[in-house]
Amino acid sequence: MPNGSVDGNKPSRLPPWNKGRMVGQKRPLRPKEVWAIRARLELGRSKRDLALFNLAIDSKLRACDLVALKPEDVCLGGHVRERTSIIQKKTGRPVQFEITEQTRKALEAWLAIRRAPLGGYLFPSRFRNSPHLSTRQYARIVRRWVQSFGLDSGAYGTHTMRRTKAAQIYRKTGNLRAVQLLLGHSKVESTVRYLGIEVDDALNIAEQIDL
Repeated sequence: MPNGSVDGNKPSRLPPWNKGRMVGQKRPLRPKEVWAIRARLELGRSKRDLALFNLAIDSKLRACDLVALKPEDVCLGGHVRERTSIIQKKTGRPVQFEITEQTRKALEAWLAIRRAPLGGYLFPSRFRNSPHLSTRQYARIVRRWVQSFGLDSGAYGTHTMRRTKAAQIYRKTGNLRAVQLLLGHSKVESTVRYLGIEVDDALNIAEQIDL
């Protein structure tokens, strides 16, 4: 019987969700790619996207937590905080993150023009059936960012934004415990797997051996 048919006993076969897509660990952005994308957003005067991009890099949050942020999560007394804390949706555990000066400026510029009801979300959706950006909308925005730099969008995704600063912190300090805390992981083993550290370290060693 051909694929997709129904005989009354067996359900029709649907194509796999990842057909035609590149799956696996998404790459973090390199510093030059972060700077280039940020520069494009600044030149394009996209205040929302610049604030979203900068905050995604700083916060290291999962997509579901990033899109659900409210102004009061990052602001206090009308000013953007230097540090803040939220409860992660996936784990129910608190996680803290820093908000750098350039991100604070981008957020302040976005909040000055943001149109949303009182008590609304930091990044409201333009669609009536969603109060804030959905994770799917955010994924499309990330895809547009990486494509603007000429990168293969299939190799990057929302976890790219979560991994980017964490990967740089590890490379510069080697401090896994710090990265674990910043990502909100309960076990350091999760951080090792998430960053792909063992693979990266093995490749770095291999590249130094010349036969």
